[in-house]
Amino acid sequence: MDSDEEDPVNYVYGPVSSWRLGRSLGIDPVSTRGKTCSFDCIYCQLGRTVHPLTTRQRFVEPEALRRELAQVGHVLVDTVTFSGVGEPTLAANLAELVAVGRETLPGRPVAILTNASLISREDVRRDLALFDLVVAKLDAASEELFRQINRPFVPCTLTDIVVGLRQFRRAFGGKLALQMMFVEANRRCAVEMAALARSCAPDEVQLNTPLRPSPVPPLSPKEMDEVEMVFVGLPVVNVYKAKRPEVTPLDETETGRRRPTLGPPSAIEERV
Repeated sequence: MDSDEEDPVNYVYGPVSSWRLGRSLGIDPVSTRGKTCSFDCIYCQLGRTVHPLTTRQRFVEPEALRRELAQVGHVLVDTVTFSGVGEPTLAANLAELVAVGRETLPGRPVAILTNASLISREDVRRDLALFDLVVAKLDAASEELFRQINRPFVPCTLTDIVVGLRQFRRAFGGKLALQMMFVEANRRCAVEMAALARSCAPDEVQLNTPLRPSPVPPLSPKEMDEVEMVFVGLPVVNVYKAKRPEVTPLDETETGRRRPTLGPPSAIEERV
C-alpha cells in the first residue's frame, strides 16, 4: 500500500441516520465476522448469533481504532455511538476504546447501545458510566417473555437485569434511555413494561418495532400508538414519529453489515 493511501476502515462505520441519535458515527468494539452476542433476539437485524459469548474479551486494540478515527475527524456527526455486530459491553477494554474516541473526536457526545445483559456486573456498570448516553434494551416484563424474545446465553434473569439497571441509574450522571422493542409477542404486555420503565427512572423511553430486515414483522403505526398511550407520563420517543437526518456513509459495505436497510429512508432506524 502506498504511504499516502488510507488504511481500510474496519471498526468505524456510518454515519448512520438514527432516529434516536441523529448523524451517528458507529464504533464497533467487537467487529467480528458474524454476530457475537450474549443474546439471540428473535427480531435481530443481523440474524442468528453466530458466536454466542458471555465473557468479556479484547477484540479491537486502541491504537487500531485511533488510526481509523483519525481518518474521519472531518465527518459531520451528532453522536459517536458504540454498537455494531454484537453486544459492545463484551469488549473487555471498552474503557480504553471510549478514551480513544473522546481523544480523537473531542466535543462529540459518546453513546452506547447495549442489550443490558451484563449490567448486573460492577465492571460493566463502571464502563457504561463513561458514556454521555446509555441506551439499554428492555423487551419483556416476565421471565417467560424474556426467554422467548431475547433468547439469552447469559446465566442471568430478567430480574437481575432490571436490578442492574436500577443500580446503574442511581449512580449514573449522564442520560439513560430504555429501548423497548415491541413485536406481536409482547405488545399486550405494554402496561407491565411501562411499569418496569417507571421503576428504572430513565431520561427517555424509546418505543421501537423492527423496521429493518427482520425475521419478525413490525407492529403497525396504529399498534405502536396504542402501545405509546400506556406510557403516559414518561418521556417517550416513538420510532414511527421520530425524524431522521440525511447522511452518506463513508463505506456502504462496512455500514451495511452492521445496519442493513430496507425501504425508503423514512423506514430506517438504528438499534442494537
